[in-house]
Amino acid sequence: MEEVDLLIVGGGVVGLACASAAARPGRTVCLLERHPRFGIETSTHNSGVIHAGIYYPPGSLKATLSVEGREALYRFCSRHEVPHRRCGKLIVAGPDDDATGLEALHDRGVANGVNDLEILDEADLRRLEPRVRGSAALWSPSTGIVEAEALVRALRYAAEDVEAALLPASGLLEAGDGNNRIEVRTSAEWIGARAVVNAAGLDADVVSEALGGRRFRIYPCRGEYAELIGVSRQLVSRPVYPMPAPAGEHLGVHVTPTTWGGVMIGPTIHYQDDKQDHEQGRLPVEAFVEPTRQLLPDVRPEDLRAGGTGIRAKLSADPGAFSDFLIERDPYQPRLIQAAGIDSPGLTACLAVARRVGTLVDEVLGDGARGTEGRSGEEERHNA
Repeated sequence: MEEVDLLIVGGGVVGLACASAAARPGRTVCLLERHPRFGIETSTHNSGVIHAGIYYPPGSLKATLSVEGREALYRFCSRHEVPHRRCGKLIVAGPDDDATGLEALHDRGVANGVNDLEILDEADLRRLEPRVRGSAALWSPSTGIVEAEALVRALRYAAEDVEAALLPASGLLEAGDGNNRIEVRTSAEWIGARAVVNAAGLDADVVSEALGGRRFRIYPCRGEYAELIGVSRQLVSRPVYPMPAPAGEHLGVHVTPTTWGGVMIGPTIHYQDDKQDHEQGRLPVEAFVEPTRQLLPDVRPEDLRAGGTGIRAKLSADPGAFSDFLIERDPYQPRLIQAAGIDSPGLTACLAVARRVGTLVDEVLGDGARGTEGRSGEEERHNA
């Protein structure tokens, strides 16, 4: 049996970031990813937005870690040459919207520590985005976009730099308690770990149960996208969002330019039972025309084509309910740290989530005084 200090289950942006953040001199770290490549589920099937931290209830983990994580992510991307752009975002009130909703969003953002927000009138909106329709908008200059696949690669290289053992195509098959450790079996070997981080995304509920941790359920929620094609991609230069629904976490079908010159429309929201089904029963591209025209009235049906899909790992089946990240030492399995339910803004917050997880790993292992090597996104090592 291989012996390690820390085992991380899940090789998306959160798991890879945790491998760096929890590294310490003399600590052995191993990461399991069941797919042949890292980050091919939720981490790279999203809008690629770096969120400012506006939408979430003050004091929630999503609010706190989004604000902390966005600046850490900007620094990480600059340092590792990950394509990204701090381009700002507009949240637009349409002709039939109550513009006081923008004031409520503004106030919530300020309560979360987002201090650069500004409410624009229609003339100011048109100066920023002449083709966008709206009576007013909330301007968020801290929002940006990032190339998610390049971010995954950079996080993988950062984990390798701290000598974490990364094992793709190595899913967790079974687990049990050993002598002061958790023992897990993969298709290739048994591994004994003094601490385990559950960053398994869509399978975090299955992994938690296998490890003897708390029982919860992950609800797969599929989002579908369309794309603008041809010259229509020049209609917008930054993310443009509609006013969100009064309750819940769905931000509405929005328009998001990418770092490579495309423009994504979406995502939609559809709860389903299958955690792997990205394609069955997809919406026709025509379903995206009217939502797009609410923001960009010049878009024609022929300007759209079908885009990708992604599946979020939700901790609630109620689209009208807020569900926070689950980041904790497990109450039933003392050697297990949960990093579950990391849906949006998980990409933005991944380095901040990893920093918090690293602190919990220190508590479990009791050896945090050995150093601060590998803290979130290599912050300490690169700030020297």
